[in-house]
Amino acid sequence: MTNSITTSPSFITQLREQIEYPSAGVLSKVLLKDNACQYTLFCLAANTDISEHTSTRNATINVIEGRGLLTLSGEDIALKAGVFVFMPANAPHALKTEENLTFLLTLSEKVTDSN
Repeated sequence: MTNSITTSPSFITQLREQIEYPSAGVLSKVLLKDNACQYTLFCLAANTDISEHTSTRNATINVIEGRGLLTLSGEDIALKAGVFVFMPANAPHALKTEENLTFLLTLSEKVTDSN
């Protein structure tokens, strides 16, 4: 399920107030989107698996609460509150939650070299 929040030129929200855990799986809320970035709050139920996939955009994960394990390009990264991860475009990644997990995912355009 995906929800969108209508935005004005400036946008302020309390992320913890936006957290809603589904009984199973993933609930995502697009908080803000412009031509360069998309900011999505992901709320995942405990024991949720997201199989390996890639994205054509750069991404960051900012963990707000909960615990999980991110496998990024073959490296296991423990996710817990306060962890920040940068994922380059096209990097294979997968996720398994150990308990309810919430993070802010920011997708940005991949910068290409102009040499």
